[in-house]
Amino acid sequence: MLDFVDKIPLAEWTEKATDWIQGKFAFLFEPIKEHFGEFMDFISEKALTSIPPVLFILIVAVIAFLVSGKKFGLAVFSIVGLWFVYNQGLWEALMATITLVILASLLSVIIGVPIGILMAKSKIANSIFQPILDFMQTMPAFVYLIPAVAFFGIGMVPGVFASLIFATPPTVRFTNLGIRQVSKDLIEASDSFGATGPQKLFKVELPMAKSTIMAGINQTVMLALSMVVIASMIGAPGLGSQVLSALQRASVGTGFVAGVGIVILAIIIDRITQNMNKGKE
Repeated sequence: MLDFVDKIPLAEWTEKATDWIQGKFAFLFEPIKEHFGEFMDFISEKALTSIPPVLFILIVAVIAFLVSGKKFGLAVFSIVGLWFVYNQGLWEALMATITLVILASLLSVIIGVPIGILMAKSKIANSIFQPILDFMQTMPAFVYLIPAVAFFGIGMVPGVFASLIFATPPTVRFTNLGIRQVSKDLIEASDSFGATGPQKLFKVELPMAKSTIMAGINQTVMLALSMVVIASMIGAPGLGSQVLSALQRASVGTGFVAGVGIVILAIIIDRITQNMNKGKE
């Protein structure tokens, strides 16, 4: 009874659309793959690794000490945790992971904040982007590896691309929410003083929504970090590749140590971004 329509060839349509995008935008994907890949390799393999580990650990500890209100807890944890990662011979993998997370998070914020502002200002934009965000957040993260490989091959670049898609929605949603929650009295007051649209946005709405937007950015960073193991399946280096390698060899100890390294990095980044948000409230 339900077979009144032949099978809808969605898979074929998707493959044709992917092939079409590959063909039409190859001039865009190839330079991104080449130059962005070189840029990421430079950051992870030369810039970050050229910093002596002890200096890097001290810099992170000082940042943790300052953003936590000059308390020693997070700073001490950062020193012990990062030293443990170094002690386990995972320092270079840590640097690659930090590069992936920072670049994916940075691109997510650059793309996500303007879209969130647009959604807060336009009902049409809000109705268009809401289902797209729902789609992005509910689609299994593994699926994002397929277009990433199709467009950028394997390596760090498709890993950042897949992480970018997976991690962007919280920044968009929280920016939209934060601006919508700004008091109408403040908006009316700024209107009565003759504030222009940009003045109202940058001097009233964004400052008032800052803590909400920062909460979204924190979630974006955590989601980008959660992608490191998945991204390693398409050749992204880092702690995730150590976990994947251990899984393939059934090496429980190696996988556990790499997993602990990811947890340590997640705690440090999460606490630092949370404290930065508190400090600005």
